[in-house]
Amino acid sequence: MKIQLIPLAALGLGLLTSCNKQTEEEATPTTPAESSNKPTELKIAYVEIDSLMANYQFCKDYTEIANQEGENIQKTLAAKQRALEKHAGDMQKKYESNGFTSQEELQRAQESLQREQMDLEQLSARLTNSFQEEQAKFNDEMRDSVNSFLKQYNKTKKYDFILSKAGDNMLFASPKYDITNEVLKGLNKRYKVKPEIAAKLKKDKK
Repeated sequence: MKIQLIPLAALGLGLLTSCNKQTEEEATPTTPAESSNKPTELKIAYVEIDSLMANYQFCKDYTEIANQEGENIQKTLAAKQRALEKHAGDMQKKYESNGFTSQEELQRAQESLQREQMDLEQLSARLTNSFQEEQAKFNDEMRDSVNSFLKQYNKTKKYDFILSKAGDNMLFASPKYDITNEVLKGLNKRYKVKPEIAAKLKKDKK
């Protein structure tokens, strides 16, 4: 069970708009003629999302933990499934060898098997829901982390737009507008692993 990272459209990296242009325009009114003759110059940059996901230590730590938790869930459910199948097989053999002394005993055995099946289904749903909630929490924390950094970062850089680029979602983007490495350096410098995350990482490596 692998972690599903943030959908690109939901990451919220793009369209960080600087207030400087608006302030300047309000301070210096222009006539319609002047506006039409002077095209607005935009300062734009972009971040490679795939590279950010792969190299931001926050993502690496949480992905490692989530993947381990997913594997643990699979192992738990697989063990329960094997036990259920063994129980069913043993009951079938007992039935075929006329081991049940009465119809009531057979019915109780069938009901017990059905309860085990229901318990397994409920456990699977509970573990899966818990795992998905953890994923959602991770996605929210990462989005907040990146957006918080970019807002601070843009106070000095003053870009009008910072766009997210992944795969072919942009037809063309000149490398000179790529600020991925600069953003990654700043994110990783600011990142402080939480004690509970450090403990989980240490536990997973044992």
